[in-house]
Amino acid sequence: MSSIQYVSTTDRVKAWMDPDGSTLHIQFNNPARHNALSVDMWEAVNPLLAQAESDDKIRLVVFSGAGEKAFVSGADITQFEDMRAAKEAVTRYESMAEQALMGIYNFSKPTLACIRGYCIGGGVNVAMSCDIRISSADAVFSIPAARLGLGYRYSALKNLVDLVGPAVAKDLFFTARRIDAQEAHDVGLITRVCPTEKLNDLLSEYQQSLAANAPITVSAGKAIIAQILKPSPEIDHQMCNQLIRNCFESEDYAEGRSAFMGKRKPVFRGK
Repeated sequence: MSSIQYVSTTDRVKAWMDPDGSTLHIQFNNPARHNALSVDMWEAVNPLLAQAESDDKIRLVVFSGAGEKAFVSGADITQFEDMRAAKEAVTRYESMAEQALMGIYNFSKPTLACIRGYCIGGGVNVAMSCDIRISSADAVFSIPAARLGLGYRYSALKNLVDLVGPAVAKDLFFTARRIDAQEAHDVGLITRVCPTEKLNDLLSEYQQSLAANAPITVSAGKAIIAQILKPSPEIDHQMCNQLIRNCFESEDYAEGRSAFMGKRKPVFRGK
């Protein structure tokens, strides 16, 4: 077990590890409001990720919503008058949300959104910031900004375009229509969809894979894919080459070869 005790800054975000210490769960815990994101919930994300960054045993961070009705149903609109009505409040709120979402997006280890029920607005942004998105068949997705008159950040729209392309992004954003899990999968918004009763099994599949695979290779792949998404002049090829060398020079690579030759499962230690 890891020696790090994950403590959230608010009781509306819960955090715990699996028994083997390889997965950190971060759960939005406001089921009475369908896990709508309040200020304290946004602020809780990055401190938890900072702890996970320094915990060598963590291979995967999973984001989910408490209860069976929602992943995240958007922003907590009861705070709009205080947090988004005045110019300074808007700036603070947008900065806070951006920091949390970019913290997820730039996190060096794999992240996964496990979605059930409503995934609306800010919930879609959280999901898009993750590397992998899995969903139960009963999930519903929407970006309702146009119905509320909200401005949408460049980073959020870029994530949407990167996932679904400009045509679908315009469709979903301009109309603010709701789509079901199958359509979300078909357009590329989510990675996999399964029957509702099989969601925990699908999550376990990812947890077991990430716990078993070489973390140096996985992290290098994540970092290089992030470079691929940049405009060509901004790609750091030297860094990509170094990440590849790090894999080949690691103890995990020697263990992988040895395990393959010995016809056994490798035990990767991230070294």
